[in-house]
This record gives sequence, C-alpha cells and structure tokens, in this order.
Amino acid sequence: MENYSINSDILEIQGLDISESSIYPVFFAVLFFYITLLISNFGVLILIITEKSLHQPMYLLFCNLSVNDLFGNTVLLPRLLSDMFASKKLTTYAQCATQAFCSHTFGSASHMILMLGLTIRLSRCRYIILNAYCDNASLFKLSCEDVYINNLYGLVFTAVLFGSSIGCIVVTYLRIAMICWTKKSKELNNRALQTCGSHLLVYMIMLWTGFLTIILHRFPDYPYLRKLAYILFHVVPANLNPIIYGMQTKSLRQKILQILFRKVSSSAPQR
Repeated sequence: MENYSINSDILEIQGLDISESSIYPVFFAVLFFYITLLISNFGVLILIITEKSLHQPMYLLFCNLSVNDLFGNTVLLPRLLSDMFASKKLTTYAQCATQAFCSHTFGSASHMILMLGLTIRLSRCRYIILNAYCDNASLFKLSCEDVYINNLYGLVFTAVLFGSSIGCIVVTYLRIAMICWTKKSKELNNRALQTCGSHLLVYMIMLWTGFLTIILHRFPDYPYLRKLAYILFHVVPANLNPIIYGMQTKSLRQKILQILFRKVSSSAPQR
C-alpha cells in the first residue's frame, strides 16, 4: 500500500464478529456481567466509605481496586454494547485516542504518555480499527509508516511489566510459604491457602488474558481470540475481586452479613 495520509477524523471500528442469531445472547451476557460488577464494586465502595471501622489503609487498597475496575470497564463495555447493534461502528480519532488512553490506564498507567505520544505523531493512511475497541496497537496500525519503534516499545514494556509482576508474586508467595513452614500452624496454613489460592486464580486470569491481548496484536490471523481475551481481562477479575477480597476479609464479610440480615429481618412480616 502506498504511504499516504488521511485527514479525516472519522474512524470505523471493526467490532465483534457476531452472527445475527447470537447478538442478543451475547449482549445480555455482557450486560449482566457489567451490571454485576457495578453493583458489587459500588457496594464495596459504599460499605467502606460509610463504615468508620473500615477506614484503614488495607481497605483503602480495596477502594482503589474497585475504582479501577469500575473505571476500566465503564470505558469499554457501554460502547461495546452499543456497537453490537450498529451497522457501522464509527468514532472520531480523538474519541478513539481517549478510549485507548483510559484502556491502558486501567491495565498500567505509568507508560501511557510515552507510548501514545509515539503513536499520535504517526501519519494515518487507514481509517478502519481492526478491533472491537481502541488501544495503542490499533492506533499505530492506522499508519503506513515504519512502526518498528512502537512495536518494540510495546513488547519491551510488556516483558518488563510481566517479568516484574511475576517476580513480585513469586517472592511474596515464597515468603508466605516460608512463614507457614516455620510456624507449622494448621489454622494459619488453611487461611493462607484459602486467600492465596483465590488471589492466584484472579492473577493468572489477568496475566494470561492481558498477555494474549498484547501478543495477538502481532498475529492478525486471530482477531476474535484477541477481542475475547481483552473482554475477559476486563470482566472476569472485576466480578471476582469483590467476592474474593470482600467475602474473605473478616471485617468486610461481617458488615455485609449484618446488612443482609438486617434487611431480611426488616422485610419479614410482623406478627
């Protein structure tokens, strides 16, 4: 293809390849997961904010987790749902760049300015986003210039990010294992196994879906798998986090059960 520039700010998003018979089941499934994560994450936020006994550093971390999940999924899912019924999925370049920024902020915000800065400087000779959403790799694929630097930066950052993340997790789990080994407490071992097992499950889902999303951008023959991996990266951890960190934390679990039992008792008919 010739290297020429397009001045139009209108882009077309390829979207999800869904048959007409599958649109409604997929739509309601994604909508269900979105509503579920909204209710659960807002519930955790409201509970921690309103209960003074939970105003501690550990619960501030849970707040941050819920805010991040709400932010990341609200950037992606409402637009994805509306695009399912659109014959042409059009967006502006500015909107696409904004969604890409928010999308990467959800995953890892620290490298975003440099990476998008490299991409925005490229000229554009295409107008179709070969994806269901906007991210950095989709944007630099609009250019016919040499994007070797963009690809290299993305892959190096991915290697550093995943390497450091896995390294921290391994070190943390080794320390926990050493403590359990030296203490030889059955109760401590069971509690560590319960907490670490569920945490590891969510971490592995985020790790592999995030890894597949980035790597499959380099393999254009598998667009459906890339889109599916990215949606799973957003939806699955956001639904599991309130359950794992809410119900397994004793103080939060007690407050949730108190509220539920209070509502059940108040709604029971009086004799």
